[in-house]
Amino acid sequence: MNALSGQSVAVIGAGFGGLSTACYLADAGADVTVVEKNEQVGGRASALERDGFTFDMGPSWYLMPDVFERFFADFDREPSEYYSLERLDPHYRIFFKDNAGRRPGRDAPGLDVNADGDVVDVTPDREQVKEVFDAYEPGAGDRLDDYLAQAKENYEVGMEHFVYEDRPRIRDWLDPDLAEYARGLTLLGSMQDHVENYFDHPKLQQIMQYTLVFLGGAPNTTPALYNLMSHVDFNLGVYYPEGGMSGVADGIAELAEELGVEFRTDHPVTKIHGYRGGFKVETSGETDVLADVVVSDADYAHTEQELLPPEKRQYDADYWKSRTYAPSAFLLYLGVEGDVEPLAHHTLVLPSDWEEHFGQIFDDPAWPDDPAYYLCVPSKTDDAVAPDGHSNLFALVPVAPGLDDTPEVRDEYRDLVLDDIARNTGVDLRDRIVVEERFSVSEFAERYNSYQGTALGLAHTLRQTSLFRPPHRSTALDGLYFTGAFTTPGIGVPMCLISGEITADYVLEDA
Repeated sequence: MNALSGQSVAVIGAGFGGLSTACYLADAGADVTVVEKNEQVGGRASALERDGFTFDMGPSWYLMPDVFERFFADFDREPSEYYSLERLDPHYRIFFKDNAGRRPGRDAPGLDVNADGDVVDVTPDREQVKEVFDAYEPGAGDRLDDYLAQAKENYEVGMEHFVYEDRPRIRDWLDPDLAEYARGLTLLGSMQDHVENYFDHPKLQQIMQYTLVFLGGAPNTTPALYNLMSHVDFNLGVYYPEGGMSGVADGIAELAEELGVEFRTDHPVTKIHGYRGGFKVETSGETDVLADVVVSDADYAHTEQELLPPEKRQYDADYWKSRTYAPSAFLLYLGVEGDVEPLAHHTLVLPSDWEEHFGQIFDDPAWPDDPAYYLCVPSKTDDAVAPDGHSNLFALVPVAPGLDDTPEVRDEYRDLVLDDIARNTGVDLRDRIVVEERFSVSEFAERYNSYQGTALGLAHTLRQTSLFRPPHRSTALDGLYFTGAFTTPGIGVPMCLISGEITADYVLEDA
């Protein structure tokens, strides 16, 4: 396929959206140059190396393996040609900080009933998970089957007709075939309402809703359609890619180079000049880039507000101020002496009432007093990410974007998090830390030019889903396109891969 033969394309940003777009356009014959602000590809999926430890700086969950398989198949490849995968068991472990709701009526595999706070393992074994659900709420195991059947239908129909197929205009939704596709799907209402239709116990509701952290939303504002994430979790499984998620980014970059893509790292873009057929992408690196077409995988607001003159912007500053942003994060990357039992590769620590934490993210921004957080220990699976006798761990606390994260605040919050880990998991890290790095709101803004330091982009609220997200094609500058988490289909590594395909389709269509 050489539909773009003789055309040059500049892709700004080497996150998964930019990498995906670059692959598709190079495969179509374009001369593609990717310019990346930072020293490595992957965007937020960067790697941090310190004293023998290698940390995934951003995404660490390999979900939706079918999306990766489909992506590589588009180029007659397979993921296994670039990285290996290991399915995790358990998928993740949950430490509940306290015991709201009915106490478990009986023992179950993967359930540790504790007076201070139960511990639950979610494994690839559906029957094991059902026994845990039944222990908390009689009959909940069968209702889990019903819930996951609906999630599977939402996923299969939603992915094919509402995710891979972009519908950016209202008239695109008037297709009579959509009524048939959507028949039986859970489209209306919030995730909170939907989950409450199946489960009464607050802990079971939390287990079904935790995936919302991957969408940057809260249960009462995220559309019920996103129950499809439970199919991703329970049915498709959770995997670990060799080398972490940064290894996946490296693998896709390797594919891109095989297709002829040129990469220029350490090339921050400062301005976009020109129009279709005559763009100049100005950088602070050694050379600027001349191109017929430009695709931006940089933060959408940064691209419009900082890289373009006012007359070539689709949105003004007030538009970006009015959006609801996904959380930022407070991250501790820790190299630790010894093991960190009883933590799993993926561990969640949840308070029984997490509405207060969501409120301190979306409603009344503040540093969470009683945080819900995530712990990742890749050294449980991969010996290469830590020296012998040590553990590689990072802690991630979702926090509101735009918070003031002064050194004093970060010191105080670091101690709060370490105390909370010790109290609720029994793992005291404080005297065993040999490597420590912190990353929070200000670093997201500085390293990734992210608006208000959001870690993910625009939240998936009812008013910011599908055609209500910013478009892939600029409506103000011919020849400028966008890809990545701000566009459709949205947040998450698999979604960004699909976004790249959609953007490339628009470029091809316009050509």
